Amino acid sequence: MTPTEAAAIALQDHAALWSVGEVSASEVVESACDALVAGLDTPNLRILAACTRAEADYDVHDLLPPALAELGLTLHPVGGGEAAVRALARRMLAGELKPWELTFRIHRRYGHELPLTERLAELDDEYGMLEDGDEAIAQVDAEVTAEARRLANHLTVPAEPTETPS
Repeated sequence: MTPTEAAAIALQDHAALWSVGEVSASEVVESACDALVAGLDTPNLRILAACTRAEADYDVHDLLPPALAELGLTLHPVGGGEAAVRALARRMLAGELKPWELTFRIHRRYGHELPLTERLAELDDEYGMLEDGDEAIAQVDAEVTAEARRLANHLTVPAEPTETPS
């Protein structure tokens, strides 16, 4: 995967996580800055990346959709689950979350209602039945990691931005 593809995935993941309240608007702006540094460059991405932390909470809502559209990326609706679930799975695989944190967040947000996350909710229930120091924790961690890999394998990255920068 090229640095620009990785930056596009990270930006889309941040957008999905922001839409469900898992990351702040300023983290989306930071991701936009990282995307520029990685070589993605469109007019609206520049505007988004130029937001200050104080402006982010007010402006990301309006600036993010056109920035993603120029890059051929999708902004999932606020509260949309699948993209956020996949983004959280990628975060866990990158070491940003522990396996139990992934299951806890998914279970807390979606319960057992979302078929995509049912197995993670079940694994969170299993964590709840284990005792500290239990050797079975490693087994559950391995199952969570396998489920996270399955979820994270669904990627959508455009080859080129849809508009040329000016």
